[in-house]
Amino acid sequence: MVTITLMGQLQTTDGERDLACDISEPTTVRQLIQRQGETLREVRQLMKEKKLLVTVNKRIASEDTRVQDGDTIKLVAHDGMGGSGLAPTL
Repeated sequence: MVTITLMGQLQTTDGERDLACDISEPTTVRQLIQRQGETLREVRQLMKEKKLLVTVNKRIASEDTRVQDGDTIKLVAHDGMGGSGLAPTL
């Protein structure tokens, strides 16, 4: 099982901040997020816009970092200027 923790203003469509995801083999952070479907819609959009900071097991990581059973992923939105990345673009 891999745990995804959403930080700051991020949350699932159900208002949750922690997700437990079963995986059978190592996969990338990106693939794991995409598999969550509508639950992580906001996170997927931020990922497309390159506005997502990722850590895996308390180490700076990327969407391409491979994770395996027992890992912990933390995600936080950013806009490149210190903001949350969740405000509408002008």
